[in-house]
Amino acid sequence: MAASARISAVLPALLPFLGWMRMSDRASIRADLIAGLTGAVVVLPQGVAFATIAGMPPEYGLYAGIVPTIIAALFGSSWHLVAGPSTTASLVLFTSLSAFATPGSERYVELALTLALMVGVIELSLGVFKLGAIVNFISHSVVVGYTTGVGILIIAHQVKGFLGIPVSKDAEFLEILRDFVFGLDQIAWPTFAVAMATLLTAIAVRIWTPRIPYMIVAILAGGLAGALVDRWMPGSVSTVGALPAHLPPLSMPDFDPATWRMLLPTAFAVAVSASNEVVSISRALALRCGQHVDANQEFIGQGLANGIGSFFSGYVVSGSFNRSALNYDAGARTPLSALSAGVLLAGILVFAAPLAAWLPHAAMAATLVLVGWSLIDRKRIAQILRSAHSERAVMAITIFTALFVHIQAAILVGVVLSLIVYLYRTSKPQILPRVPDPMSGGRKFTNPGPTLPECRQLRIIRIDGSLFFGAVAAFQDKLRRFEAESPNRRHLAIVMSGVNFVDLAGAEALVQAARRWRARGGGLYLIRVKERVWDILEKGGHLDEIGRANVFTSKTDALRTLYRKFDYEECRSCGLNVFVECARMGKQEPLEEDFEEEVTIENCPPEWVGGEAERDAPAPAK
Repeated sequence: MAASARISAVLPALLPFLGWMRMSDRASIRADLIAGLTGAVVVLPQGVAFATIAGMPPEYGLYAGIVPTIIAALFGSSWHLVAGPSTTASLVLFTSLSAFATPGSERYVELALTLALMVGVIELSLGVFKLGAIVNFISHSVVVGYTTGVGILIIAHQVKGFLGIPVSKDAEFLEILRDFVFGLDQIAWPTFAVAMATLLTAIAVRIWTPRIPYMIVAILAGGLAGALVDRWMPGSVSTVGALPAHLPPLSMPDFDPATWRMLLPTAFAVAVSASNEVVSISRALALRCGQHVDANQEFIGQGLANGIGSFFSGYVVSGSFNRSALNYDAGARTPLSALSAGVLLAGILVFAAPLAAWLPHAAMAATLVLVGWSLIDRKRIAQILRSAHSERAVMAITIFTALFVHIQAAILVGVVLSLIVYLYRTSKPQILPRVPDPMSGGRKFTNPGPTLPECRQLRIIRIDGSLFFGAVAAFQDKLRRFEAESPNRRHLAIVMSGVNFVDLAGAEALVQAARRWRARGGGLYLIRVKERVWDILEKGGHLDEIGRANVFTSKTDALRTLYRKFDYEECRSCGLNVFVECARMGKQEPLEEDFEEEVTIENCPPEWVGGEAERDAPAPAK
């Protein structure tokens, strides 16, 4: 029984597809098959284009969309991510391998397959050793900015296919804008007509009959429009053309150690780039459907896809923004959609490859414009624009970097900016003076004001935030301002319940403050120190320097001790009545035994018992 329970716990981790297969029903299977068919049709021209960008023979772009896509679907965690050839991976492959071999040559293909195996090993290692935590450093603002930038780039790169304007295939965003502006008088109207027919059909089907797979209907409509325009103006509409009609052949990467040493830097660069892409795409789609994505499992899935795919003529694959967004948009519910896309693509290659000769490039460009538009999450952009200035800045700079610098640099820049914003915020912990409010039912502690004065002998403050090296300067500056404001105040009590972490620099800052307040004739006192903070202070010997007797578990204990340290003559002449005992102080000399009788757990104000979060003690007797 125990062995069976252990196997049941381990199997989902080793075979994650068992989990989503149990969720499948007739409706989800139908939706996934339709989405898979849509993706298989769309990848036909995309695979050829990506292979051309990568310097590979055209058919290798299709091979990379079969076996690797199936493996990634089986062993990944995202419901909608589709692995396959991508623009980024293809560009990195070409720029890296063209220095070692002639693009398109047999040696070049062998190096590309070897690189895919190496990238797979690296990604698999990242997943196995649980290094998927890098996803935690990619904020929502970065994800939204990144997907927005990618969506705009996808639309921009369809200018040639949609309008027929001559644009270089490797043109940057600014170059595309320039060619668009100066090429408006060169619009190929037959191409534009086919693209618009496809686009309008997709929009109409999506609005009026949302249950019908609008992408497939739109592509069929585009093919029909292309045939009609070509009959009217022969040769005016370009098509995808004939495709190879056979399954991916078996292949063998190069295992020569010298080759691996030569490709190792490139393999790391491609692995990091592909991992960032996978994390960003899966996170972006997970935000829309509320799914929890296991980044480690995604790395395992991608690693297996690249590693196994390299033996089936697949070059480096990554998460495909185009196909993943299309997969989500087409109504996919489980990874069965991506799996079926790979299987159906294999079937299309074998049985329907000649039909691709009738598929217009303009129709594909129109569907990709819709995909790009769907990636621009207008709702979340509006939410970020209404939020903090720092979030808006992170999103805007991420979009700018994606459009005008490099798409992968956008992720890195966004993550760095997010960390800078986080460090800036945490470097300024909130430090507030606290006084009891006699008007509240439990005399809870609140901010001082004209009617809520502070004690002339004791200042109580609360720190909300971590005391680490980045926050020490702000903490010390604040304490020095407190000291300068009240040079005669000799005691300082710090409520530490809002401090979750203290490093060596923070502990030293507390020790220095304790020395300064002792030099003033009083002392520094810590109230409600958390266990983690206590351990750090104790292990470093800082508790002894601050004074263990000056560290209290509750405000009751702290104030009971501190009240005995007050100058009673000054208390009688004060008249501020900050604490409960102040009224009695003006009438008689308080004896220690009187104080012990007055201030007890049973009759002290609740805010003296553990601070603002603890109000279980009874209110003082009236």
